[in-house]
Amino acid sequence: MKFEGRIALVTGASRGIGKATAIQLATEGADVAVHYVKSAERAEAVCAHIRAMGRRAFAVQADIAEREAVNKMVEKITAELGPIELLVNNAGEVGNMTFDELTPEHWDQIIAINLTGPFNVIWAVKDGMIQRNFGRIVNVSSIAALAVRPNQLAYSAAKAGVISLTKSCCEPFARHNIRINSVAPGAIATDMLNEVSPEMVEHLRSTTPLGRLGEPEEMANVISFLLSEESSFMTGSTVIASGGRILIP
Repeated sequence: MKFEGRIALVTGASRGIGKATAIQLATEGADVAVHYVKSAERAEAVCAHIRAMGRRAFAVQADIAEREAVNKMVEKITAELGPIELLVNNAGEVGNMTFDELTPEHWDQIIAINLTGPFNVIWAVKDGMIQRNFGRIVNVSSIAALAVRPNQLAYSAAKAGVISLTKSCCEPFARHNIRINSVAPGAIATDMLNEVSPEMVEHLRSTTPLGRLGEPEEMANVISFLLSEESSFMTGSTVIASGGRILIP
């Protein structure tokens, strides 16, 4: 199995892409720390699923925008499962809002969760990865980072920052056998779509060239590939997985 004996941390793993990724990594041999913010019950259900496969799992809560909370989370995971070798920065929040509705407070919140959060987690695990001369990191961005999204201004800027963070970490990490890549999903069938109208969901589906929404498991497959040695010559890259949606305005 690709990740036999490896320890993984997946943030935002109680649902959606994070849940699918945590289960996929466990299927491929990893023991998994399942991070959540609010839904302890969902996170424990994911852990139960993983344990049923014979792998270890540990549910851990933290606000990733809070640096000290992230440091304590990593300490707990290390004590429970061992040093983190695989990291998936998936936790995020969209926050649809028109240009006129956007406030500085909303900006601060979205940037903190979607950009400062991934930075905090990377910085909490990087020293251990450097010491062990091994690490694999995948940051979950969005095609919103690559397109015009005036109703997602803060989210789009944050996710663009995630891509830049990924590229900028590439060279200093590479000398320590740490690879870092990102994935930019399109419209995926997750709970986040509950924030938009059924009409908008249908618009997303109909304007995706493949004619459907993506599934969380499809994103988990891309993330697994980027963490594995199947992508051994890839670092600093962003893989777009959008059903072709990035090709249209």
